[in-house]
Amino acid sequence: RRGKAIRLKAPGWKNVARMDDKLGAGYSEAEIRAVLAGEKQHTPRKKSTVQPEPPRVNLLVDIQAKLQAGKGSGYARWAKVFNLKQMAQTVNFLTEHQLLDYAELAEKAAAATAHHNELSAQIKAAEKRIAEIAVLRTHIINYAKTRETYVAYRKAGYSKKFREEHEQEILLHQAAKNAFDEMGVKKLPKVKDLQAEYAKLLEEKKKTYAEYRRSREEMRELLTAKANVDRLLKMDEEQKKEQEQEKDHGQR
Repeated sequence: RRGKAIRLKAPGWKNVARMDDKLGAGYSEAEIRAVLAGEKQHTPRKKSTVQPEPPRVNLLVDIQAKLQAGKGSGYARWAKVFNLKQMAQTVNFLTEHQLLDYAELAEKAAAATAHHNELSAQIKAAEKRIAEIAVLRTHIINYAKTRETYVAYRKAGYSKKFREEHEQEILLHQAAKNAFDEMGVKKLPKVKDLQAEYAKLLEEKKKTYAEYRRSREEMRELLTAKANVDRLLKMDEEQKKEQEQEKDHGQR
């Protein structure tokens, strides 16, 4: 159709497009005439590489559909696999926490597991240090109590008789020195400082353990919900495979 500008309407188009402003750069009347005359090279427009996001399926709707589908011919086997009460609890959990997308459920379960493991590692590290402090404190006290005796033993030229008379004190002193070497202690800390660190670690462990128990419960709920959904989805896939195999056998 001719006018001030050429108008086009291709099959499937709802509206007519003006060549000079609707089709974009490279598709005006002048540009196309130049290409036809061999005065210009046409560069086709690249198709967009942006893929549309797949539609998000409501997980609860999907679960309910599969539960209903499971109550068909294979209901007896289906009922053996699933605890209906547990599945109902899973649906309630997903509803309560607005977990309507499987990817989000999997992400939450992984994050909860990682957080729980992190807290567990913190508690173990605190317990290890608390045990070290307890041992170190005992050895420091024993070292201080037996120091004079060991100095006298050394001045006596490590006399066998002196050792027999003070064997328990000497053994405690030597055990303390060996422990310091094993622990890499070069300068003995003050017992007061160790006690302060010990008390602080106990308090931190107490707080962390309270969070640890909450995180453990959250992790268990999420993993249980995900496991139930996974089993349902897996069984649905198995049923589809069986149906396809039965269909193939029937066609032979």
